[in-house]
Amino acid sequence: MTMKLKVEENNIRLDKYLACVLKTSRSLIQKNIVNENILVNNEKSKSKYIVNIGDVIYIKEDSLKEEEVLPEDISLDIIYEDEYLIVINKASGMVVHPASNIKSGTLVNALMHYTSELSDLYSYRPGIVHRLDKDTSGLIVVAKTNEIHEKLNSLFKERKVKRVYTALLVGNLDIDSGVIDAPIGRDKFNRTKMAILDENSKEAQTKFKVIKRYKDYTLVNFELITGRTHQIRVHAKYIGHPIYNDPVYTNKNSTSFGQFLHSSILEFVHPIKKEKLVFEAELPKEFSDFIDEL
Repeated sequence: MTMKLKVEENNIRLDKYLACVLKTSRSLIQKNIVNENILVNNEKSKSKYIVNIGDVIYIKEDSLKEEEVLPEDISLDIIYEDEYLIVINKASGMVVHPASNIKSGTLVNALMHYTSELSDLYSYRPGIVHRLDKDTSGLIVVAKTNEIHEKLNSLFKERKVKRVYTALLVGNLDIDSGVIDAPIGRDKFNRTKMAILDENSKEAQTKFKVIKRYKDYTLVNFELITGRTHQIRVHAKYIGHPIYNDPVYTNKNSTSFGQFLHSSILEFVHPIKKEKLVFEAELPKEFSDFIDEL
């Protein structure tokens, strides 16, 4: 199977761009460029090629496998399951799928132990339709078949999935509700981070509504309109109130927990059954215990 990727950035090497987007090693990318498993605009390319917005990259998907992903007996908090999909309440600290430097302990490792029924549209992340950052907890949907995976992909692309996140922000946000509209792209100086940029960026909008104000913090619900990498974390920093304990966009204060960001509501129409599904997940214990002390 060949995966097609449309480039949305300028002025970055092909190997570096793909390593960032696909969360894999540059050495694996470089090897596959040489072996012509990766083409740009259907033509052979080189690792040092500087990509342009609109370029189309074709990747033979099996070529991205670095090592076999092994099942692991890891406990899962399953909120819902039928013959088509699974909704899981992911723990903070769990990576969603293996990458070049992470081979075990991921959600994919756990899923492969739990069931053999997972979509394989993307061989290196079976079943995974969308992602949550490692330290973001909460609801994530998993596809059991390729058909349901494609249908769920369409719902996300068409913005027909309601995703609400609960976050604890540093400081007092003085506006009760609104929409943050600021384009996001990869940070020019640190490719693992995202930033608000006018160029080489994508439109990004996030709704917000204050739940409760504390002396030095604000509890907020964020609803994604678009779904960019680190969107809520970047937008929160942009408005001057970063997410508490975020190790990337502010100072991490706790070693046992990541950013206080939780995927609390997931709502969509079942692609096969056509029923409206609404899922809610309570805050993790460390999150709720912390705000109870405020």
